[in-house]
Amino acid sequence: MKGMISSLLLCRQLDMGWQQKLHLPEKNQALPGRSQQMPVRNRHFVNGNPIVGPFSDSLEQVDLGMGCFWGAERRFWETPGVFTTAVGYAGGITPNATYEEVCSGLTGHSEVVKVVFDPAVISFAEVMKVFWESHDPTQGMRQGNDIGTQYRSVVYTYSDEQLEIAQNTRERYQQALKQAGHGEISTEIAPAGPFYYAEDLHQQYLAKVPNGYCGLGGTGVSCPVGLGARA
Repeated sequence: MKGMISSLLLCRQLDMGWQQKLHLPEKNQALPGRSQQMPVRNRHFVNGNPIVGPFSDSLEQVDLGMGCFWGAERRFWETPGVFTTAVGYAGGITPNATYEEVCSGLTGHSEVVKVVFDPAVISFAEVMKVFWESHDPTQGMRQGNDIGTQYRSVVYTYSDEQLEIAQNTRERYQQALKQAGHGEISTEIAPAGPFYYAEDLHQQYLAKVPNGYCGLGGTGVSCPVGLGARA
């Protein structure tokens, strides 16, 4: 475990050296990746549920990027109504990228959390409320001291209804942020593309390493879910 943690810390230090990597790469600039999928243990370290689909038809899923995925995943596995979570890479070009490749800024991916939830317990609008309030969606290609394209805010949806709700909650939250003196939301909202699982050691990382790095932090502004946002 000590060796793995040292490798992760080295990668985070390299992140800080890539502060100019604030622009997404073109396709001809991106790393080639590989066809082999990342092997992961199909059991959530915290709740024991599977982290790889297919999932029950009674469940929904969404891929959310809100900075470093370690703290973001913990925020959602602690949320009532969430069946399972997994971390990975999405929104970019390089297939089945490694963590080090994503750190380079040459994959185009955002670090994301796949959130699989029971809509009978928690609505998608309520999932979005957790998302908006748990990070600062106005920071562009960064979250706090984590700088680079992999830390951008994203919502990748799995239905037209989710897409509409995500856009509606963004509009509502933008109004609340503006009233509190914050800037424009930079979050990308789009239909989901490929989701590539991150290495097994990253899955539920902060349950395995309780004192590990967590850069998660919100604006302190509440998201007015329920005021016109379909749930």
